[in-house]
Amino acid sequence: MAGRNQLEFGGRRVRLGERRDIDLIVSQSYAGQPVVMPITVWRAEQPGPTVFVTAAVHGDELNGTGVVRALILDSPFELSAGTLVLVPVVNILGFERHIRYLPDRRDLNRAFPGSAEGSLARRIAHAVFSEVVQRCDFGIDLHTAAVRRTNFPNIRADLSNAAVARLANAFGCELIVNGRGPRGSLRRAACRAGRPTIMLEAGEVWKIEPAVGEYGVRGVRNVLVELGMVEGERRAPAYQVHIDDTTWIRAEEGGILQFHIAPGDVVEADQPIATNSNLHGKHQTVLRSPADGIVLGMTTLPAVTPGEPVCHLAIPRNGVAGVRSAQAQAKSGSLHRRLKRDLSTNVSVSDFADEPASDAP
Repeated sequence: MAGRNQLEFGGRRVRLGERRDIDLIVSQSYAGQPVVMPITVWRAEQPGPTVFVTAAVHGDELNGTGVVRALILDSPFELSAGTLVLVPVVNILGFERHIRYLPDRRDLNRAFPGSAEGSLARRIAHAVFSEVVQRCDFGIDLHTAAVRRTNFPNIRADLSNAAVARLANAFGCELIVNGRGPRGSLRRAACRAGRPTIMLEAGEVWKIEPAVGEYGVRGVRNVLVELGMVEGERRAPAYQVHIDDTTWIRAEEGGILQFHIAPGDVVEADQPIATNSNLHGKHQTVLRSPADGIVLGMTTLPAVTPGEPVCHLAIPRNGVAGVRSAQAQAKSGSLHRRLKRDLSTNVSVSDFADEPASDAP
């Protein structure tokens, strides 16, 4: 596909050097009117790879929408070869209702590659897959954490696939989590169809966070530089590690948490993560890290019941010593530092104080 002079989306041809806004029909409303998914196709004068950048497959995950809109509105780089297919909102029905899922409560990111028959989710997935994914060579899918959680930016990628690993390393994320992705997810289906695709997880729902947006734009540009579509050098992260293992630290009792860590922090085994107290303020438990790791994500809701996820811990292949050193050396105004600071404002973090010996009156 990289050498084609003409590409067609939604029945409209886009030639080299053109830039077009296209409304793809993906479904119909209750009134029988077309449901359209807006896309922008940006083609350079010279042929090259075709790359899609999708956002809001979950309709409430707006950080990716902010990244794609920045690419559309600001044109933060010159496209010297190839084609960008920019999709600010995939799940347009969920987006309009400020919800993660489709109106029938199905998860669109479990329905790919979809089919022309079947549920609403499978039909929309089929339209997106046939009209966008299969017309491209590579893909970047942008997500955030689920509701009441936040994620330190991380790339999810099947590192056993050399082409996917190339994109994942090029994006410039500190954390790359190895895995194929859930069945029915866009990136897993795209990779199976021969379109190497990576996914970014960053920030939280219902927001367009400035530092996350800057981070996403930088990552997309890095991938395009790697593919020869944009001139210049890639911008490196503060560090980069591959993650094969992650674990959730869960609440042991109900109560209110006081956090002692923030997204992106390096933690050591047995380090306090959060202190739990009841509504009388009496100490109950201290959640501790089970291993050396990096805070991949965490809840932003301090009220918990037993078993609720509190902290998602990434365990690097080669330990955390190098990560700790790299974080210490990062400049105060760097994107890495600014992003850690901005994400940590979503939770109240304090130093750990030794728990009292007894709560008896």
